[in-house]
Amino acid sequence: MNDDPGSTSGPAHRTWWDRLGHLFSGEPRNREELIEELRTAHANGLLSADTLPMLEGALKVTELSVDDVMVPRVQIVMIAASAPLEDILAAVVESGHSRFPVHGEDKDEILGILLAKDLLKFFGNGAEFDIHEILRPAVLIPESMRLNVLLAEFRRSRNHMAVVVDEYGGVAGLITIEDVLEQIVGEIDDEHDDEEEPALIHAQTDGSWLVSALTPIEDFNEEIGSDFSDEEFDTIGGLITSEFGHLPEAGEETAAGEFLFHVIAADDRRVQQFRVTRRDSD
Repeated sequence: MNDDPGSTSGPAHRTWWDRLGHLFSGEPRNREELIEELRTAHANGLLSADTLPMLEGALKVTELSVDDVMVPRVQIVMIAASAPLEDILAAVVESGHSRFPVHGEDKDEILGILLAKDLLKFFGNGAEFDIHEILRPAVLIPESMRLNVLLAEFRRSRNHMAVVVDEYGGVAGLITIEDVLEQIVGEIDDEHDDEEEPALIHAQTDGSWLVSALTPIEDFNEEIGSDFSDEEFDTIGGLITSEFGHLPEAGEETAAGEFLFHVIAADDRRVQQFRVTRRDSD
């Protein structure tokens, strides 16, 4: 007999506090039960409308890996260590980012991270520019790292950015502490988020272009000065893949019209980026 006249018995009459106590009592439980209790707490007014999504996001971070949220390689703004200061400044201004991976002879050779603010010392005092002197160490992480582990690493090391490498040691993408936090608190807008989408075509100092495979053929023709037909294909990726006759891998190249298309990035489903040069200048 229960001496508490205000209590009830049976699972159907268990209060939310009873269930929460049961949940954390050490008895077998799972993620779904925890989320259910959190949502019940929200329904009962114990959690605000803003708090519940953050708690669910914090739980989701333990399940996601770096490759689920990273910026893919094709979208990374990288800087060549050999680039002159003028070109580096142009890339910084155009992108609006504050941190940039710096590479050596190829983009898989990451030498360090450039902070845009570190360029200020080269203005007004006649200092000789040497990018190697101002590079910060680059943090390299695997694609499979869990986001909660990465967040702990960011906090420990006070780094805000990591370069993601694949199983062969090549650059697969980029991830920042903001990318991880957005999984918890939602989209974090800054002064650049309302701007236009990143350019799909980037002119290089050597006269070539880095071209996203998603570039509409009409835009490619206008930017590069070509005259490819868009009757059969909408994007330059579809057109050039048809020229190969198969799904090409990174490193393959083919000629189309007066241009040479070298595949820079591709996965097992599609091409992602080309380096395009004029055949007479290649």
